Amino acid sequence: MLEYADPTDVKRSGGEKKNAFTKFLASGRYPLEQRIEDKKRGIGRQRIPFVTWALTIAMTGVIIWELVRNAQEQGSPISLKPVVNPMFGPSSSALINLGARYPACMKLVKDIPPTLLQPCLNNTANPPDRFCTTEELCGFGGFHGEEPSQWFRFITPIFLHAGIIHFLLNMLGQWFLSAQIEREMGSAGFIITYFAAGIFGNVLGGNFALVGIPSVGASGAIMGTLAVTWVDLIAHWKYHYRPVRQLIFMFIELLISIAIGYIPCKSFSSCPYSPCLLAHIGGFVMGLLVGIVFYPIISVTKRHRIISWTFKLAAIPLAVILFVVLTRNFYTSDPYAACTGCRYLSCIPTSSNNHCQGYAVLLCYLYISNCSPSFSL
Repeated sequence: MLEYADPTDVKRSGGEKKNAFTKFLASGRYPLEQRIEDKKRGIGRQRIPFVTWALTIAMTGVIIWELVRNAQEQGSPISLKPVVNPMFGPSSSALINLGARYPACMKLVKDIPPTLLQPCLNNTANPPDRFCTTEELCGFGGFHGEEPSQWFRFITPIFLHAGIIHFLLNMLGQWFLSAQIEREMGSAGFIITYFAAGIFGNVLGGNFALVGIPSVGASGAIMGTLAVTWVDLIAHWKYHYRPVRQLIFMFIELLISIAIGYIPCKSFSSCPYSPCLLAHIGGFVMGLLVGIVFYPIISVTKRHRIISWTFKLAAIPLAVILFVVLTRNFYTSDPYAACTGCRYLSCIPTSSNNHCQGYAVLLCYLYISNCSPSFSL
Protein backbone atom coordinates (compact mmCIF):
# COMPACT_ATOMS: atom_id res chain seq x y z
CA MET A 1 0.00 0.00 0.00
CA LEU A 2 1.11 3.56 -0.50
CA GLU A 3 2.48 5.38 2.53
CA TYR A 4 0.21 8.40 2.64
CA ALA A 5 -0.06 10.93 5.41
CA ASP A 6 -3.53 11.97 6.51
CA PRO A 7 -4.88 14.62 4.14
CA THR A 8 -5.14 18.08 5.71
CA ASP A 9 -6.61 21.34 4.58
CA VAL A 10 -3.58 23.11 3.14
CA LYS A 11 -4.05 26.63 1.80
CA ARG A 12 -2.55 27.36 -1.55
CA SER A 13 -0.43 30.40 -2.26
CA GLY A 14 -2.45 33.57 -2.01
CA GLY A 15 -5.05 31.81 0.17
CA GLU A 16 -7.18 30.99 -2.86
CA LYS A 17 -9.02 27.72 -3.22
CA LYS A 18 -9.12 25.77 -6.47
CA ASN A 19 -12.47 25.65 -8.18
CA ALA A 20 -14.04 22.34 -9.25
CA PHE A 21 -13.00 22.66 -12.90
CA THR A 22 -9.39 23.28 -11.98
CA LYS A 23 -9.45 20.33 -9.62
CA PHE A 24 -10.82 18.08 -12.35
CA LEU A 25 -8.07 19.05 -14.77
CA ALA A 26 -5.56 18.37 -11.98
CA SER A 27 -3.19 21.08 -13.08
CA GLY A 28 -3.78 23.37 -10.12
CA ARG A 29 -2.67 26.96 -10.21
CA TYR A 30 -0.22 26.90 -7.37
CA PRO A 31 3.55 26.47 -7.32
CA LEU A 32 4.99 23.23 -8.61
CA GLU A 33 7.02 22.86 -5.43
CA GLN A 34 3.81 22.95 -3.40
CA ARG A 35 2.22 20.29 -5.59
CA ILE A 36 5.25 18.04 -5.11
CA GLU A 37 5.17 18.56 -1.35
CA ASP A 38 1.46 17.77 -1.27
CA LYS A 39 2.10 14.62 -3.27
CA LYS A 40 4.68 13.47 -0.74
CA ARG A 41 2.20 14.07 2.06
CA GLY A 42 -0.67 12.31 0.29
CA ILE A 43 -2.75 15.45 -0.15
CA GLY A 44 -4.84 15.29 -3.29
CA ARG A 45 -7.66 17.25 -4.85
CA GLN A 46 -10.11 16.96 -1.99
CA ARG A 47 -10.35 16.02 1.67
CA ILE A 48 -13.63 14.09 1.75
CA PRO A 49 -14.23 10.98 -0.42
CA PHE A 50 -17.89 11.75 -1.14
CA VAL A 51 -18.37 9.04 -3.79
CA THR A 52 -16.81 6.33 -1.62
CA TRP A 53 -19.11 7.28 1.23
CA ALA A 54 -22.14 7.24 -1.06
CA LEU A 55 -21.19 3.86 -2.54
CA THR A 56 -20.69 2.36 0.92
CA ILE A 57 -24.06 3.63 2.11
CA ALA A 58 -25.76 2.32 -1.04
CA MET A 59 -24.12 -1.11 -0.74
CA THR A 60 -25.08 -1.29 2.93
CA GLY A 61 -28.69 -0.71 1.96
CA VAL A 62 -28.45 -3.37 -0.77
CA ILE A 63 -27.01 -6.08 1.50
CA ILE A 64 -29.79 -5.39 3.99
CA TRP A 65 -32.35 -5.76 1.20
CA GLU A 66 -30.70 -9.03 0.09
CA LEU A 67 -31.10 -10.47 3.59
CA VAL A 68 -34.69 -9.20 3.88
CA ARG A 69 -35.57 -10.70 0.48
CA ASN A 70 -34.12 -14.07 1.44
CA ALA A 71 -35.99 -13.99 4.74
CA GLN A 72 -39.23 -13.31 2.87
CA GLU A 73 -38.71 -16.34 0.65
CA GLN A 74 -36.91 -18.88 2.86
CA GLY A 75 -37.84 -17.71 6.34
CA SER A 76 -34.23 -16.84 7.20
CA PRO A 77 -32.05 -13.89 6.10
CA ILE A 78 -29.16 -16.34 5.61
CA SER A 79 -29.54 -19.30 3.29
CA LEU A 80 -29.47 -22.40 5.51
CA LYS A 81 -31.32 -24.90 3.34
CA PRO A 82 -30.72 -26.85 1.21
CA VAL A 83 -27.13 -25.68 1.81
CA VAL A 84 -25.56 -23.11 4.09
CA ASN A 85 -24.13 -20.04 2.40
CA PRO A 86 -20.65 -19.81 4.03
CA MET A 87 -20.61 -16.05 3.37
CA PHE A 88 -23.74 -15.74 5.58
CA GLY A 89 -25.94 -14.40 2.83
CA PRO A 90 -28.86 -15.23 0.54
CA SER A 91 -29.24 -18.14 -1.83
CA SER A 92 -27.96 -18.11 -5.39
CA SER A 93 -31.55 -17.94 -6.64
CA ALA A 94 -32.14 -14.79 -4.62
CA LEU A 95 -28.96 -13.17 -5.96
CA ILE A 96 -29.97 -13.97 -9.54
CA ASN A 97 -33.38 -12.44 -8.92
CA LEU A 98 -31.80 -9.31 -7.41
CA GLY A 99 -29.45 -8.64 -10.35
CA ALA A 100 -26.36 -10.86 -10.18
CA ARG A 101 -24.32 -11.33 -13.34
CA TYR A 102 -25.97 -14.39 -14.86
CA PRO A 103 -25.57 -14.86 -18.64
CA ALA A 104 -28.88 -16.70 -19.01
CA CYS A 105 -30.67 -13.50 -17.98
CA MET A 106 -28.60 -11.37 -20.37
CA LYS A 107 -28.62 -13.38 -23.58
CA LEU A 108 -29.85 -16.70 -24.92
CA VAL A 109 -27.70 -19.47 -23.45
CA LYS A 110 -28.26 -22.80 -25.19
CA ASP A 111 -27.96 -24.89 -22.04
CA ILE A 112 -30.07 -22.54 -19.89
CA PRO A 113 -33.07 -21.40 -21.99
CA PRO A 114 -35.74 -19.07 -20.52
CA THR A 115 -38.19 -21.98 -20.13
CA LEU A 116 -35.83 -24.25 -18.21
CA LEU A 117 -36.99 -25.09 -14.68
CA GLN A 118 -34.68 -24.14 -11.82
CA PRO A 119 -35.18 -23.99 -8.03
CA CYS A 120 -37.37 -21.06 -6.97
CA LEU A 121 -36.29 -18.45 -4.44
CA ASN A 122 -38.34 -20.17 -1.73
CA ASN A 123 -36.99 -23.67 -2.35
CA THR A 124 -35.41 -25.23 0.76
CA ALA A 125 -35.64 -28.92 -0.13
CA ASN A 126 -32.91 -31.24 -1.35
CA PRO A 127 -33.60 -32.33 -4.02
CA PRO A 128 -35.57 -29.20 -4.89
CA ASP A 129 -39.37 -29.43 -4.91
CA ARG A 130 -40.25 -25.89 -6.02
CA PHE A 131 -39.32 -24.89 -9.55
CA CYS A 132 -39.49 -21.68 -11.56
CA THR A 133 -38.48 -20.98 -15.13
CA THR A 134 -35.25 -19.14 -15.83
CA GLU A 135 -37.33 -16.16 -16.93
CA GLU A 136 -39.20 -16.08 -13.60
CA LEU A 137 -35.95 -16.44 -11.70
CA CYS A 138 -34.36 -13.53 -13.57
CA GLY A 139 -37.25 -11.26 -12.58
CA PHE A 140 -37.28 -7.56 -13.50
CA GLY A 141 -40.45 -8.06 -15.54
CA GLY A 142 -39.20 -11.03 -17.54
CA PHE A 143 -38.32 -11.02 -21.23
CA HIS A 144 -41.79 -10.29 -22.70
CA GLY A 145 -41.61 -13.19 -25.13
CA GLU A 146 -38.24 -12.13 -26.49
CA GLU A 147 -34.68 -13.30 -25.89
CA PRO A 148 -33.06 -12.41 -22.54
CA SER A 149 -31.60 -8.90 -22.67
CA GLN A 150 -30.93 -7.73 -19.10
CA TRP A 151 -27.75 -5.85 -19.98
CA PHE A 152 -27.83 -3.94 -16.69
CA ARG A 153 -26.43 -7.05 -15.03
CA PHE A 154 -22.98 -5.80 -16.03
CA ILE A 155 -23.58 -2.99 -13.51
CA THR A 156 -25.87 -4.23 -10.73
CA PRO A 157 -23.48 -6.96 -9.46
CA ILE A 158 -21.13 -4.22 -8.28
CA PHE A 159 -23.66 -3.37 -5.57
CA LEU A 160 -24.52 -6.95 -4.61
CA HIS A 161 -22.56 -9.24 -2.29
CA ALA A 162 -22.68 -12.96 -1.58
CA GLY A 163 -23.15 -12.38 2.13
CA ILE A 164 -22.19 -10.42 5.22
CA ILE A 165 -18.57 -11.66 5.26
CA HIS A 166 -18.08 -10.87 1.58
CA PHE A 167 -19.62 -7.43 2.12
CA LEU A 168 -17.38 -6.58 5.10
CA LEU A 169 -14.21 -7.66 3.29
CA ASN A 170 -15.03 -5.54 0.25
CA MET A 171 -16.04 -2.52 2.33
CA LEU A 172 -12.76 -2.77 4.25
CA GLY A 173 -10.81 -2.48 1.00
CA GLN A 174 -13.12 0.21 -0.34
CA TRP A 175 -12.93 2.33 2.81
CA PHE A 176 -9.14 2.34 3.13
CA LEU A 177 -7.97 2.00 -0.48
CA SER A 178 -10.69 3.48 -2.67
CA ALA A 179 -11.29 6.42 -0.34
CA GLN A 180 -7.65 7.49 -0.52
CA ILE A 181 -7.62 7.15 -4.31
CA GLU A 182 -10.69 9.37 -4.51
CA ARG A 183 -8.91 12.02 -2.42
CA GLU A 184 -6.00 11.83 -4.81
CA MET A 185 -7.99 11.79 -8.06
CA GLY A 186 -11.03 13.82 -7.13
CA SER A 187 -14.58 12.48 -7.27
CA ALA A 188 -15.10 12.97 -11.02
CA GLY A 189 -12.10 10.92 -12.16
CA PHE A 190 -12.61 8.40 -9.37
CA ILE A 191 -16.22 7.54 -10.21
CA ILE A 192 -15.32 7.00 -13.87
CA THR A 193 -12.40 4.76 -12.94
CA TYR A 194 -14.39 2.83 -10.32
CA PHE A 195 -17.33 1.98 -12.55
CA ALA A 196 -15.25 1.40 -15.68
CA ALA A 197 -13.20 -1.18 -13.75
CA GLY A 198 -16.25 -2.78 -12.12
CA ILE A 199 -18.23 -3.05 -15.35
CA PHE A 200 -15.29 -4.33 -17.38
CA GLY A 201 -14.61 -6.95 -14.72
CA ASN A 202 -18.16 -8.20 -15.26
CA VAL A 203 -17.79 -8.04 -19.04
CA LEU A 204 -14.65 -10.19 -18.88
CA GLY A 205 -16.23 -12.57 -16.39
CA GLY A 206 -19.41 -12.74 -18.44
CA ASN A 207 -17.37 -13.79 -21.46
CA PHE A 208 -15.23 -16.52 -19.97
CA ALA A 209 -16.49 -17.60 -16.51
CA LEU A 210 -18.81 -20.58 -16.14
CA VAL A 211 -22.23 -19.58 -17.48
CA GLY A 212 -24.14 -21.46 -14.79
CA ILE A 213 -22.74 -19.55 -11.81
CA PRO A 214 -24.22 -16.20 -10.74
CA SER A 215 -21.53 -13.68 -9.81
CA VAL A 216 -21.62 -10.64 -7.54
CA GLY A 217 -19.20 -8.26 -5.84
CA ALA A 218 -17.49 -4.89 -6.03
CA SER A 219 -14.03 -6.42 -6.24
CA GLY A 220 -13.50 -5.59 -9.91
CA ALA A 221 -14.08 -1.92 -9.11
CA ILE A 222 -11.87 -2.06 -6.02
CA MET A 223 -9.14 -3.79 -8.02
CA GLY A 224 -9.40 -0.86 -10.42
CA THR A 225 -8.56 1.55 -7.61
CA LEU A 226 -5.68 -0.73 -6.62
CA ALA A 227 -4.36 -0.39 -10.17
CA VAL A 228 -4.33 3.40 -9.75
CA THR A 229 -1.77 3.05 -6.95
CA TRP A 230 0.54 1.46 -9.54
CA VAL A 231 0.01 4.42 -11.86
CA ASP A 232 0.85 6.77 -9.00
CA LEU A 233 3.99 4.91 -7.93
CA ILE A 234 5.43 4.58 -11.43
CA ALA A 235 4.58 8.14 -12.49
CA HIS A 236 5.88 9.69 -9.24
CA TRP A 237 8.68 7.28 -8.43
CA LYS A 238 11.08 9.84 -6.98
CA TYR A 239 8.44 11.46 -4.79
CA HIS A 240 7.62 8.29 -2.86
CA TYR A 241 9.38 7.16 0.28
CA ARG A 242 11.36 3.97 -0.43
CA PRO A 243 9.64 3.27 -3.78
CA VAL A 244 11.39 -0.06 -4.32
CA ARG A 245 10.04 -1.38 -1.05
CA GLN A 246 6.60 -0.06 -1.93
CA LEU A 247 6.77 -1.78 -5.30
CA ILE A 248 7.63 -5.10 -3.67
CA PHE A 249 4.76 -4.81 -1.19
CA MET A 250 2.34 -3.77 -3.94
CA PHE A 251 3.41 -6.71 -6.07
CA ILE A 252 2.81 -9.08 -3.15
CA GLU A 253 -0.57 -7.39 -2.55
CA LEU A 254 -1.49 -7.92 -6.20
CA LEU A 255 -0.50 -11.59 -6.08
CA ILE A 256 -2.63 -12.09 -2.97
CA SER A 257 -5.59 -10.40 -4.64
CA ILE A 258 -5.22 -12.66 -7.67
CA ALA A 259 -4.75 -15.73 -5.47
CA ILE A 260 -7.97 -14.94 -3.60
CA GLY A 261 -9.70 -14.89 -6.95
CA TYR A 262 -8.42 -18.41 -7.66
CA ILE A 263 -9.29 -20.15 -4.42
CA PRO A 264 -9.93 -23.80 -5.27
CA CYS A 265 -13.62 -24.64 -5.55
CA LYS A 266 -14.95 -25.75 -2.19
CA SER A 267 -17.56 -28.46 -2.20
CA PHE A 268 -20.87 -27.80 -0.48
CA SER A 269 -23.29 -30.60 -1.36
CA SER A 270 -21.12 -31.21 -4.44
CA CYS A 271 -21.66 -27.68 -5.77
CA PRO A 272 -18.80 -25.30 -6.60
CA TYR A 273 -18.43 -22.06 -4.69
CA SER A 274 -15.55 -19.93 -5.90
CA PRO A 275 -14.59 -16.29 -6.44
CA CYS A 276 -14.29 -14.88 -9.95
CA LEU A 277 -10.65 -14.29 -10.83
CA LEU A 278 -11.68 -12.82 -14.18
CA ALA A 279 -13.49 -9.94 -12.46
CA HIS A 280 -10.29 -9.21 -10.51
CA ILE A 281 -8.14 -9.25 -13.64
CA GLY A 282 -10.60 -7.22 -15.70
CA GLY A 283 -10.98 -4.59 -13.00
CA PHE A 284 -7.24 -4.23 -12.56
CA VAL A 285 -6.54 -3.90 -16.30
CA MET A 286 -9.27 -1.32 -16.86
CA GLY A 287 -8.23 0.53 -13.68
CA LEU A 288 -4.72 0.88 -15.11
CA LEU A 289 -5.98 2.28 -18.42
CA VAL A 290 -8.56 4.69 -17.02
CA GLY A 291 -6.33 5.61 -14.08
CA ILE A 292 -3.58 6.68 -16.48
CA VAL A 293 -6.06 9.07 -18.09
CA PHE A 294 -7.55 10.63 -14.96
CA TYR A 295 -4.88 10.40 -12.28
CA PRO A 296 -3.22 13.81 -11.68
CA ILE A 297 0.39 13.26 -12.76
CA ILE A 298 3.03 15.83 -11.87
CA SER A 299 5.50 16.41 -14.70
CA VAL A 300 8.61 18.43 -13.90
CA THR A 301 10.44 17.87 -17.18
CA LYS A 302 9.27 18.07 -20.78
CA ARG A 303 10.33 14.47 -21.36
CA HIS A 304 8.19 13.24 -18.46
CA ARG A 305 5.23 15.27 -19.73
CA ILE A 306 5.54 13.80 -23.25
CA ILE A 307 5.72 10.26 -21.87
CA SER A 308 2.70 10.85 -19.63
CA TRP A 309 0.56 12.23 -22.46
CA THR A 310 1.65 9.42 -24.77
CA PHE A 311 0.36 6.86 -22.30
CA LYS A 312 -2.85 8.85 -21.77
CA LEU A 313 -3.56 9.07 -25.49
CA ALA A 314 -2.81 5.37 -25.96
CA ALA A 315 -4.92 4.28 -22.98
CA ILE A 316 -8.16 5.87 -24.22
CA PRO A 317 -8.56 3.92 -27.50
CA LEU A 318 -7.27 0.73 -25.90
CA ALA A 319 -9.91 0.92 -23.14
CA VAL A 320 -12.65 1.60 -25.70
CA ILE A 321 -11.49 -1.27 -27.94
CA LEU A 322 -11.46 -3.74 -25.03
CA PHE A 323 -14.98 -2.75 -24.01
CA VAL A 324 -16.36 -2.92 -27.55
CA VAL A 325 -14.67 -6.18 -28.58
CA LEU A 326 -15.51 -8.13 -25.43
CA THR A 327 -19.08 -6.82 -25.17
CA ARG A 328 -19.66 -7.74 -28.81
CA ASN A 329 -18.07 -11.14 -28.23
CA PHE A 330 -20.39 -11.76 -25.28
CA TYR A 331 -23.51 -11.17 -27.36
CA THR A 332 -22.56 -12.48 -30.81
CA SER A 333 -20.35 -15.52 -30.37
CA ASP A 334 -19.47 -18.45 -28.17
CA PRO A 335 -16.98 -16.99 -25.67
CA TYR A 336 -15.44 -20.38 -24.95
CA ALA A 337 -14.58 -20.74 -28.62
CA ALA A 338 -12.58 -17.52 -28.46
CA CYS A 339 -10.62 -18.64 -25.40
CA THR A 340 -10.99 -22.32 -24.62
CA GLY A 341 -8.76 -22.16 -21.55
CA CYS A 342 -10.16 -19.00 -19.95
CA ARG A 343 -12.79 -20.93 -18.00
CA TYR A 344 -10.01 -22.45 -15.91
CA LEU A 345 -9.12 -19.01 -14.55
CA SER A 346 -12.15 -19.24 -12.29
CA CYS A 347 -12.58 -22.98 -11.97
CA ILE A 348 -10.43 -25.96 -11.04
CA PRO A 349 -11.71 -28.96 -13.04
CA THR A 350 -13.19 -31.75 -10.95
CA SER A 351 -15.84 -34.38 -11.49
CA SER A 352 -18.26 -32.37 -9.31
CA ASN A 353 -18.29 -29.49 -11.81
CA ASN A 354 -18.13 -31.63 -14.95
CA HIS A 355 -14.55 -30.49 -15.45
CA CYS A 356 -15.51 -26.81 -15.68
CA GLN A 357 -18.08 -27.17 -18.44
CA GLY A 358 -20.49 -24.24 -18.31
CA TYR A 359 -23.66 -26.23 -17.65
CA ALA A 360 -22.28 -28.23 -14.72
CA VAL A 361 -23.77 -25.91 -12.13
CA LEU A 362 -27.13 -26.17 -13.84
CA LEU A 363 -27.10 -29.93 -13.27
CA CYS A 364 -26.20 -29.21 -9.67
CA TYR A 365 -29.22 -26.93 -9.40
CA LEU A 366 -31.58 -29.54 -10.81
CA TYR A 367 -30.41 -32.77 -9.27
CA ILE A 368 -28.31 -32.13 -6.18
CA SER A 369 -29.08 -28.93 -4.28
CA ASN A 370 -29.13 -25.18 -4.48
CA CYS A 371 -25.69 -23.89 -5.47
CA SER A 372 -23.67 -21.16 -3.86
CA PRO A 373 -22.79 -18.05 -5.89
CA SER A 374 -19.53 -16.94 -7.39
CA PHE A 375 -18.24 -13.82 -5.74
CA SER A 376 -15.41 -11.34 -6.05
CA LEU A 377 -13.45 -10.75 -2.84
